[in-house]
Amino acid sequence: MGKTLKEIAQQLSTSKTLRKIVPERTKVVEEVKPLPKVQLIYAFNGTGKTRLSREFKELFPADTADKDTQHSELASKKILYYSAFTEDLFYWDNDLTLDAEPKLLIHPNSFTRWVLEEQGQDQNIVTNFQRYTNDKLTPRFNEEYKTRDRDGNEVTVKAFSEVTFSLAGGNDEHTGNLKISKGEESNFIWSIFYTLLEQAIFTLNDVQPDYPESTPFDSLEYVFVDDPVSSLDDNHLIQLAVDLAQLIKSNESGIKFIITTHNPLFFNVLCNEFGSDEKTERYSWKTKWFSKSRLEKNPDGSLNLAEQPNDSPFAYHLHLISQLEDAIKSGQIEKYHFNLLRNILEKTATFLGYKRWEHLLPEADDDLPNPYAKRIVNFSSHSKHAAEEVQPLKPEEKELLEKLVKHIVERHRFWQEKTT
Repeated sequence: MGKTLKEIAQQLSTSKTLRKIVPERTKVVEEVKPLPKVQLIYAFNGTGKTRLSREFKELFPADTADKDTQHSELASKKILYYSAFTEDLFYWDNDLTLDAEPKLLIHPNSFTRWVLEEQGQDQNIVTNFQRYTNDKLTPRFNEEYKTRDRDGNEVTVKAFSEVTFSLAGGNDEHTGNLKISKGEESNFIWSIFYTLLEQAIFTLNDVQPDYPESTPFDSLEYVFVDDPVSSLDDNHLIQLAVDLAQLIKSNESGIKFIITTHNPLFFNVLCNEFGSDEKTERYSWKTKWFSKSRLEKNPDGSLNLAEQPNDSPFAYHLHLISQLEDAIKSGQIEKYHFNLLRNILEKTATFLGYKRWEHLLPEADDDLPNPYAKRIVNFSSHSKHAAEEVQPLKPEEKELLEKLVKHIVERHRFWQEKTT
């Protein structure tokens, strides 16, 4: 039976109680399995990853009682999270009627205020941002200044409430302020969050057990990260995944991490990083600290969170093939299955070095890709009208999908589970 997003959130924060039989005592013993330090979750877009981050956040309201006033409001937070909601804290000033230069504005919030105003981490943010974009692309935070609004009234613009971007050239010259791409903007916002996360882990690691001192992160229990790799190219995506994994593995506190993504490369790199045994006396991440799951939506809209064995590598394309084979066996082939097929063809063509995915299709008499198969895959995976999505497939189209899946699996030697 499926679950709601709220129930999935509760599952992520609840230790499991295992029941096992002790032979020599002939009785059942209950054992509590602690939560892993990292829970990595894969889900297709539209499954509800971002909404899950909000549901999870609601489980941990901020504790404002008896907090040391020397620390900012960050000290009351039990969870930090990065998601599309985090990006909503930043927006562009597009009012160019006065020929103003483009600038990214920041809604007042606790995490930028702590990183920028209280800790002065703006240079570390710039360094992190340039590592994933371009070392010539430079963000600059504003100092406090006075200006006038549309009615002519004088207003004070607080420091660190605006960001401008420019490209460095030769001889210490810079271009005028420019509006960066959506991908670069996402990277910038992630860099602010990542800098905060670095500071939290370094601060908590530095606390001496014999002489503990209060920090702004004493209440922090969870960090929830949802898809920080949108618009990154593969090289920078891998670098971000490795950096994030190494930072998390350096964490010596009790903070637990939940990471969700729809990107198979990001998922697999994190799996490799978290699953590695560093050959120390500590527990290995593979067996004790790390779990990976897949969040799936059921036809009725409910959800399942299925944990994957830590010794079983996750392969996105194999999962898609499995979905197609299940649809074929059940006879429940829908139009969207051609989208999954197209996805497999494109990824396999890239891996094998073909210039076009059509070259993986069965060949016609002229040794060219079968034109009918090409046309059906193209048409069915690029519908322009919503009405086309609900039209039932013709029997010959269903038969074609079955033949193409069989051809791809056999021709390109995909692994198949042996039946006994």
